[in-house]
Amino acid sequence: MIRPRALRTGDRIAIVSPASPFSRDELDAGVAELRQLGYEPVVDDAIFEEHLFSSGTAESRAASFRRAWSDPSIAALVAVRGGYGSVELLPLLADWKPQQAPKLFIGYSDNTSLLSWLTCQCGMTALHGPMLERRLARGEEGYDRASFSTLVAGRGAGFELAPDGLAVVKAGEAAGALYGGTITQLVGSLGTPFAFAPPRDSVLWLEDVNERPYRIARMLTQLRQAGILANARALMFGEMRGCQQDGGPTMDDVLAALARDFDGPVLKGFPSGHTAGPAWTLPLGVRVRLRAGSRPAVVVEESPVE
Repeated sequence: MIRPRALRTGDRIAIVSPASPFSRDELDAGVAELRQLGYEPVVDDAIFEEHLFSSGTAESRAASFRRAWSDPSIAALVAVRGGYGSVELLPLLADWKPQQAPKLFIGYSDNTSLLSWLTCQCGMTALHGPMLERRLARGEEGYDRASFSTLVAGRGAGFELAPDGLAVVKAGEAAGALYGGTITQLVGSLGTPFAFAPPRDSVLWLEDVNERPYRIARMLTQLRQAGILANARALMFGEMRGCQQDGGPTMDDVLAALARDFDGPVLKGFPSGHTAGPAWTLPLGVRVRLRAGSRPAVVVEESPVE
């Protein structure tokens, strides 16, 4: 995997909006937080455009993304928010090779489309981490500063992630490169030229929000039938916030049934992405060790940046 360089104090970070329009107040608060962390946020006026459900046309969003990535003064890109639209950029980026000038990209939710493309198809590491809206914009109430600051600065090797609420579904221990993101986006990519295709012996990170248990079960069935679960050595699920329902099988029932047929450890409740509390940062594309025992944790074995 190609690793971007680590971030340093004073680095310029481009604010990009590959998906839905955003609140200006949230943008301003997120920019202020990045400055508080010692970085220089850079805002392209193109992100204020709006078209249908997104921040401008696909062509405008793709051009803004490429412009930020190609700027040698920019060290990293962070998304304002998710929503909808990132997948529309992929055909417009297909003939471009961002790995020739690697940068760190940070996002989650709808931006899973870009995270999957960058990690699985371009062979670069990335961060499933806080965006500006509702995360960086809210300071320590919105995101976990320790995991974010440690991973972007190149101090990730050996870093243990053991948040409260992380629980064992199936005990065991396994290691492999971490891939994944929001399940809806991962499943939606299957059958396209940009299909989610993590390598064999990977650790899969899977999370979602406001999807009923039967819909999660259906999407996990699709990942299994596509051969993706069989290639994985371990699974880790997010909080799955809003994925419960009154009556009938629960989200826990869905995960327990999955674990019975899965040959490896399974954890649940990792607070990254759509979490009710501060969102932790996870490194995609690097080796981690998943420990599902008396003290469940994920140990980062390689830094995502250098």
